[in-house]
Amino acid sequence: MVNLGKVTSVYRYDAETEPGYPNVRSVEWLRKLPRTHFTQGALYEIGSALSLFQVKNYADEFRAAIEGKPVPGASPTLDETVAAVAEDIEETTKDFVIKRLAQEVKGIPLEGVIVHLLECMGYYARLTRKNEPSVDIIAHKDHLGIEPPIIKVQVKSGDGAITDKDVSALLGKLAPGEYGLFVTLGTYTAPARTFGQGKGNLRLLDGADLVQLIFDYYDKFDARHKGLLPLRRVYVPELLDSDNE
Repeated sequence: MVNLGKVTSVYRYDAETEPGYPNVRSVEWLRKLPRTHFTQGALYEIGSALSLFQVKNYADEFRAAIEGKPVPGASPTLDETVAAVAEDIEETTKDFVIKRLAQEVKGIPLEGVIVHLLECMGYYARLTRKNEPSVDIIAHKDHLGIEPPIIKVQVKSGDGAITDKDVSALLGKLAPGEYGLFVTLGTYTAPARTFGQGKGNLRLLDGADLVQLIFDYYDKFDARHKGLLPLRRVYVPELLDSDNE
């Protein structure tokens, strides 16, 4: 249920009525409605973890509910806010993963996370010697690392844009038949993307691409890396084409 009320008094201290919550204001309760009365977006907005917060995006919907007016879009089959809520949850999780990586494993430690991700994807991967510029990780499918394809990986943990010069430096480290993978928490400049798209043996991953791969292979992560990125599976509504007609 959702209880809607109006504050009717100034603040007062009352330690006798409820000793654990002595800071009170009087409230006139106006309506009590089932959660199914509201759109999914409105329910998501009032699900704040804060005790006191402001409803902004769906304020008109709650005003309509108090006045006894119908709420447009409240039908589960017509609720256009469902897709927005699902998208908002996904974007919030993506932001969390990027920020966590940037704060907790910035610099060389991020290379270890990429090694583990590659291993979860079915590759054998190892860090290179620190005196080998432009190549941080070597990945391969066989145990010994001598059968093609060999993948050379460069990792950047900064949030800046990677230039075509940076990408070209990795390409220069590739022998015939080898592949290059550039991974960054940031983005790429337009010339860098154009350069990468023109090379069949080069793949560029930005922060969004990396997060999606983490989502795809998270179930295979070991306990240490799951501790670094604590996530749990949730189910959100998915609008089918028929729902949008």
